[in-house]
Amino acid sequence: MLGITDFWTYVLGVVAIILLPGPNSIFVLSVGAQRGIRAGYQAAGGVFLGDAVLMILSATGVASLLGTYPALFLVLKYAGAAYLGWVGVNIIRSAWKRWRHRAEPAAAELTVAEEPAAGLQRPFRRAAVISLLNPKAILFFVSFFIQFVEPGYPHPALSFLILGAVVQFFSGLYLTALIFGGRYLAGQFRQRRGLATGASTAVGALFVGFGVKLATAGVGS
Repeated sequence: MLGITDFWTYVLGVVAIILLPGPNSIFVLSVGAQRGIRAGYQAAGGVFLGDAVLMILSATGVASLLGTYPALFLVLKYAGAAYLGWVGVNIIRSAWKRWRHRAEPAAAELTVAEEPAAGLQRPFRRAAVISLLNPKAILFFVSFFIQFVEPGYPHPALSFLILGAVVQFFSGLYLTALIFGGRYLAGQFRQRRGLATGASTAVGALFVGFGVKLATAGVGS
């Protein structure tokens, strides 16, 4: 069908991979919870852009260079790990900054509360960078994505376009659910400052954990 082999197997694989928790989904959920629906969709837009770039690189064969030159993959891997760790540390620092200001006058407290967490500023750009520096996403588009394009099909660009649209469609549904789930969490956080601090700290720790895991994982894992 249009140069695609085992289409429904591909769809099931995409859904399973998207539902696995990762830095992209956690970031979008956190932005939705702390900064609202609009900022959440800005973060989702960054994810869409990052994934689209990776799809184009995969379709044009550029991404396969990472398999040919392992050193290049390692550079990308450690850069991604460092970036995730940096985002996590900033989220934790911002959460505890808010917690320290909890006893100050209401005006000062409101000012602190209105400031977005340092790790969640510029959500579109940060989400795009997280996506582009995520070796797991790169490996998905290099090793899984291209396996469903029928060799010899005269219009491979059409096949890649359909496969990419499937990824973006299910990713959009999932991220939308996370954004509106974050809206509910935002209401809980406004009522319970301690809960907000604990949740932000946990998210920051998750990002640090993602970075550590990425840095220590084997290239082929």
